[in-house]
Amino acid sequence: MINKAILMGRLTRDPELRHTGSGTPVCSFSIAIDNGFGENRSTDFINCVAWNKTAEFVEKYFTKGRMIIVVGRISTRTWEGQDGKKNYVTEVVANEVSFGESKKSADDGGYSAPARMDVPQMPSDAEDDFVALETNDDLPF
Repeated sequence: MINKAILMGRLTRDPELRHTGSGTPVCSFSIAIDNGFGENRSTDFINCVAWNKTAEFVEKYFTKGRMIIVVGRISTRTWEGQDGKKNYVTEVVANEVSFGESKKSADDGGYSAPARMDVPQMPSDAEDDFVALETNDDLPF
């Protein structure tokens, strides 16, 4: 069975870092993800939770409005509240988180594209060693 979620969105509030009774770090956060275009545009708000080092990373480097990429699994929990009612929650348990934009674009309001990664160019003397194949028959496989 597969349970994998990959999400990219903006944090709706600053992440909240807490610790369990045994001292394990846990961070709760919510991300907003836009869907559709024009009149059909809507926004989903997804609750997420991260544990241990991932939780500390999210709390340290992310703030409200920052673009975040979350890779994790969907989890559902139930518990009985103090009033005796049964409560349900569905959330994404984050295994990996990444920056969805460069620091510079976040400082500029967070709405520009991620920074471009420059691809190293082949040295000019390496071009002399390049041999073009004429047909698929020349391929060794």
